[in-house]
Amino acid sequence: NRVWIPDNEEVWQSAEITKNYKAGDRFLHVQLEDGTELNYPVDPAALPPLRNPDILVGENDLTALSYLHEPAVLHN
Repeated sequence: NRVWIPDNEEVWQSAEITKNYKAGDRFLHVQLEDGTELNYPVDPAALPPLRNPDILVGENDLTALSYLHEPAVLHN
């Protein structure tokens, strides 16, 4: 799966989860699009938003998106 990670410069960065997340884990192991691997600290009550499949990028109707949240709208 891919998720959106908050970023100070770009607002959101796309990242791919590289290791299974288990309830209670304190970090999400991800790889950013530039290849950087990151252990992103997470709060189990507020996991990062999931990214929509590439086929939905550029969709004219936002209601057709699988996940509708701030990073998905901004990316679209």
